[in-house]
Amino acid sequence: MNVIRFSDLCASGKAAGQRVFIRADLNVPQADDGSITEDTRIRASVPCIQMALAAGAAVMVTSHLGRPTEGEFKPEDSLAPVAKRLGELLGRDVPLVANWVDGVTVSPGQVVLLENCRVNKGEKKNNEELARKMAALCDIYVNDAFGTAHRAEGTTYGIAQFAPIACAGPLLAAEIDAITQALANPKRPLAAIVAGSKVSTKLTILKSLSQNVDQLIVGGGIANTFMLAAGLKIGKSLAEADLVGEAKAVIEAMKARGAEVPIPTDVVTAKTFAADAVATVKKATEVADDDMILDIGPETAAKLAAQLKQAGTIVWNGPVGVFEFAAFENGTKVIAQAIAESSAFSIAGGGDTLAAIAKYGIEKQVGYISTGGGAFLEILEGKTLPAFEILAKRAAC
Repeated sequence: MNVIRFSDLCASGKAAGQRVFIRADLNVPQADDGSITEDTRIRASVPCIQMALAAGAAVMVTSHLGRPTEGEFKPEDSLAPVAKRLGELLGRDVPLVANWVDGVTVSPGQVVLLENCRVNKGEKKNNEELARKMAALCDIYVNDAFGTAHRAEGTTYGIAQFAPIACAGPLLAAEIDAITQALANPKRPLAAIVAGSKVSTKLTILKSLSQNVDQLIVGGGIANTFMLAAGLKIGKSLAEADLVGEAKAVIEAMKARGAEVPIPTDVVTAKTFAADAVATVKKATEVADDDMILDIGPETAAKLAAQLKQAGTIVWNGPVGVFEFAAFENGTKVIAQAIAESSAFSIAGGGDTLAAIAKYGIEKQVGYISTGGGAFLEILEGKTLPAFEILAKRAAC
């Protein structure tokens, strides 16, 4: 995908003295007292801001926070805690500017944080008048918020239409590069792991991937539905019996291409869904009527791990079992370790996936960890994200 890159503008000196408007993703979790409980997104935004400051630009940064009501600013909607933390990370004061749509005063070498953009009327519906006003504030618009790239809003799409220059920040550019490497030009075999509680929430992803991947590994409740489709009994396990036909269609689509959806040959079961439930390893053909399948078995995990180690590219979305419970984490742990040890380029995304990566300490062994949940899923569905679309259009002008 061809987009203008902010790093190139800075390297060529084109950002010097310019007004730069950065749309970051600073939507961080907060405690009841407003304190930030996890600052990964803020830290991820720092390189772009530092790049702009080093280039001699006048820097404006904005983000949404939470779900404010447009036109009704409340204290809990404020980016004030973010401004404080951003200032600590940058080692400088970061003034917070309210009511900024009609004008912002900022000089080259300075950075200001513009108050919660979703409080502005027309932001979510991408109002053209608002978009034009925001575009007038800057010479260069930079989108560095992959987590919102699937939304066509004022600060993610509209401003990019009307700003003199619209480009991708380093975080967004890295996402584009990783996604292109994994899905558009993958080294084969291409293996995808799609796991979760419901087939219905991942059905379009499964269908899209079945047209492209060499191996589609399903896990969690999704795997149970596929086991039903393969004629296996799953007891009282979580599954969607009404989607067995859809699962069969995915299996057949893969088979027609000489690819496969590996069905578990053994599973880990329990009588109740609890951390202290007794775990029993069983052949997939021996699941009792009162069993709940909570993980893939060691034989299945070993087979999948061996296949992943032979892959050229791996896409990972979702743990394959209830990894939060020690008795049912082995499948996810083995898969995670196989990805870490594989020479394949790997890209992982989704909240539970990131939690598993953190739990097993393999952050440095995964090729790329995506910062966007919904945006990552829509990419896997084969959709073109609005933020990517408008930046590509502007690059072609």
